[in-house]
Amino acid sequence: MRTSAERALRGLLWDKVPRNHRQDPRPFLVRRVVTGVFVVIGAVVLGWSLQIEAGDSTFYVATLVLASIWTIGAFASGPLYLGRIAHPERHDDLRRPVVGAIVLGLLLAGIFVVGALVVREIPLVDRQISSVLSHANAGVTPMLVLITVVNGIAEELFFRGALYAAVPRHPVAVSTVAYVVATLATGNFMLAFAAILLGVVTGLERRASGGVLAPVLTHVTWSTVMLFALPLLF
Repeated sequence: MRTSAERALRGLLWDKVPRNHRQDPRPFLVRRVVTGVFVVIGAVVLGWSLQIEAGDSTFYVATLVLASIWTIGAFASGPLYLGRIAHPERHDDLRRPVVGAIVLGLLLAGIFVVGALVVREIPLVDRQISSVLSHANAGVTPMLVLITVVNGIAEELFFRGALYAAVPRHPVAVSTVAYVVATLATGNFMLAFAAILLGVVTGLERRASGGVLAPVLTHVTWSTVMLFALPLLF
């Protein structure tokens, strides 16, 4: 007998809600071409943004440009959907995945914080994470929070929205790999490792719900918590 929490987690990450989002061959081809072009452009801009010196206002411009690229690519590729999941007790009662997705983001952040407490004792890992946090060293400003939220939304619209829908087979694995490859443009393996875990979780949410709402809420919750938590640890 499953508990309510187990049923809720299964509904959020595994049980697929019926939907029909299939596209005709021509629009589907357009989606694939558009997402392919934009993932390359986005990876280049992401790598550039993280090479900018800490304190340089160009960083904020670069990250907003990156968010614009992901968002434009997502909507240019074709239709996107918010998605729904079934109620844990009443499977015919479909609802937007809001609370569960936020809680999952908090749980994921907690796992990362515990992991950070362990790996910060490794000098190489400590340097890698510290380099990512260089723009937060002066304090977490409202602008930094805004950029974190906006980029989290934009990444999910593109990778779990447009790109996921452009993959005919194994979309969770393929969208995660594409997300990791784009992140590797930064040259930071810790960001790539985070992208693997986050990509798998949000990919499963996308698979179950059929939309981007759950991935967006989980990603934004996770990234916002990490923005405040990691500078205290490193």
